[in-house]
Amino acid sequence: MFVTLNLENVDFTDQQFYHLCKINPELQLERTAKGELIIMPPVGGISGNQEADLITELTIWNRQTNMGKVFSSSTMFKLPNGGDRSPDAAWVKLDRWQALTPEQQQKFPPICPDFVIELRSRTDTLKSLQDKMKEYLNSGLQLGWLINPQNQQVEIYRPNQPVEIVGFPVSLSGEEVLPGFVLTVPI
Repeated sequence: MFVTLNLENVDFTDQQFYHLCKINPELQLERTAKGELIIMPPVGGISGNQEADLITELTIWNRQTNMGKVFSSSTMFKLPNGGDRSPDAAWVKLDRWQALTPEQQQKFPPICPDFVIELRSRTDTLKSLQDKMKEYLNSGLQLGWLINPQNQQVEIYRPNQPVEIVGFPVSLSGEEVLPGFVLTVPI
């Protein structure tokens, strides 16, 4: 289970949050757009392996197309709506990534990924991940998959559309965002 601290009325700057993360590398920290600090536990072996498989599949596709950059769950994105989030797997279009300065690329990139995958582990609540997916959408996400092994389903997030829920097994398409990318779930 993760811990959420409400920092809404605390003057906690972006630089202070970056410094907090830097001096506490053993902690997986995120900050919501509402000003909450989330401290998450590490995932177990099964979830870690599944996450690695997802990133591998995305990386293989990206190496073939060279259309963007792939990021792991260790990457924190400074979202336009104010949140600081780390998806389990993320992808950003190459031109959008290259538009960032070297300093922006080095720290928490101030950009919302075009595509994210969140994989629900045993310690995640479904509601917290759904809220996180909505936060990505509100920040410019083009396509997102919330993979939920506990319920044997995937929630597909697209801008200005209702969430689509599909059951396992399923082949997911990267649609126009990731042309030609197909992921078969369960992985």
